[in-house]
Amino acid sequence: MVAPLEKLIHTEGDSGDFITINKEKCTACKRCLIVCPVNLWKLEDGIAKIRENYKDLCLECGSCWQVCDFNAINFSYPKGGTGVIFRRG
Repeated sequence: MVAPLEKLIHTEGDSGDFITINKEKCTACKRCLIVCPVNLWKLEDGIAKIRENYKDLCLECGSCWQVCDFNAINFSYPKGGTGVIFRRG
């Protein structure tokens, strides 16, 4: 049995927007869509777009940022100790 992602990830505090997209630089290459382990990305009007509730589901792995050869994705870890808390068991 696999638990829903929402039950496995817990976030603390308001992390603010830690992922932003530069629409002028996005080429719709879909690399961010392919690499995201939790499927937070989609193409809309030829531009990559992240889910509105991404802060609740993002693993903060930075994969989307790392694979973007066009510097269209800006990623920074959430400030002030907010963000994902990983738990085991």
